[in-house]
Amino acid sequence: MLRAGSFSFSIPVVSIPVVWIPVVAYLLGSIPFGLFIAKFFGGTDIRAEGSGNIGASNVTRVVGPVAGIFTLILDAAKGALPVWLAARYTERSATWMMIAGLAALVGHCFPIWLKFKGGKGVATALGVFLVICPMAALCDLALFSIVAIYSRYSSLGSLTAASTMPLLIYFLWAPPPLAPPLVITIGTLAASLLVIVQHHGNIRRLIEGTEPRYSKDAE
Repeated sequence: MLRAGSFSFSIPVVSIPVVWIPVVAYLLGSIPFGLFIAKFFGGTDIRAEGSGNIGASNVTRVVGPVAGIFTLILDAAKGALPVWLAARYTERSATWMMIAGLAALVGHCFPIWLKFKGGKGVATALGVFLVICPMAALCDLALFSIVAIYSRYSSLGSLTAASTMPLLIYFLWAPPPLAPPLVITIGTLAASLLVIVQHHGNIRRLIEGTEPRYSKDAE
């Protein structure tokens, strides 16, 4: 707050970083950690190996589990960090947190550094919702694990997790009868739809019965 005589006015300090939230979130989401880690651990371009996907599953398959775990953690972190920063600089504005999360997810799926050809967004979405609603994210992770292990289709686990996240967010946001803000509900639906669309090839193969167990195309 600044004062000039009897006149006072405030400088909206938050407005400057807020404008850049989606840009920063997108750029963070665009960092192709899987590509870097695969080159570091295996000296290979992950885009030319396995499914060509930069996600943790393909990195695990081509380079090994240690590299895959690092990719999973960092892909989740690049979803969580922008949402955390948005919460910090906007006093936990649900709108800006959701915008940051979606921007990071779009960055992972369509990274500017890789000609907009990225991953499928599962790990990054997990990071986003670990900040927005930790309980829902952890329940969704457990559901993914159960479906993937039981069916041996990691793509089916991812699709199940993406499909159920909106419901988990709605019911686990707060004790009933409280519901999440509309922007969270709409944003979660958008994120889930993006992840599902990114799995369009897996969906087709699941319907046709040609999807391999632990599909090479699942992230």
